[in-house]
Amino acid sequence: MENKVEVRPERARFVRESADFRRQALIEATARCLAEKGVGGTSVRAICAYAGVSAGLLTHYFDGVDALILATYRDVGEKVAAAMERAVAEAGPDPRDRLWAYLRSNFQPPVLDPNLLATWISFWSLNKTNPAIAATHAETYGGGRERMEVLLREAAPQIPRPDARIAAIGLTAMIDGLWLELCLDSSTFTIAEALGMIEEAMNYVLAKPRNGQVDQ
Repeated sequence: MENKVEVRPERARFVRESADFRRQALIEATARCLAEKGVGGTSVRAICAYAGVSAGLLTHYFDGVDALILATYRDVGEKVAAAMERAVAEAGPDPRDRLWAYLRSNFQPPVLDPNLLATWISFWSLNKTNPAIAATHAETYGGGRERMEVLLREAAPQIPRPDARIAAIGLTAMIDGLWLELCLDSSTFTIAEALGMIEEAMNYVLAKPRNGQVDQ
């Protein structure tokens, strides 16, 4: 009778988790490498040095550095989005509180982080030359703006959809500018001052009735 080797479910799960762990370790090493060395210094050798693995392991899981940078961009974007969604969930059922939690989360860890800025700058530098990065950028930022638009319309149902879209774009741009300046030089203004500006802008948007005039 032929002997057959049984693959136990526990062993199969272990193999999958190990592969996922190694991929994630390479992604995290790439994020650190981009933050500290920039795109020009991010190579197979540099990433593997950060991860403490061989070049063969990197090419086993990813088709080169470009593919790994793309995976890192997606991973960072997903982590930021998840942190913001946790803030919304913890805010409770009130639509206004949920919107404010979403906006405020941009100025709290792990989103407000100078190291994260350095990584984002590397991604931005590739946006015009790498179509895959550009597509991921559009997806990431588009998803964030759409989520804010939904939260705006839940908090102020009287706002027409086109106005909510414009308001979401404006709030996103304002947040990005304040976030960038805080990461570059936190002595310019405080987080509390940034939040005060964002809250004022949010209140202005939510006070707009259907005719586009602000309630007094």
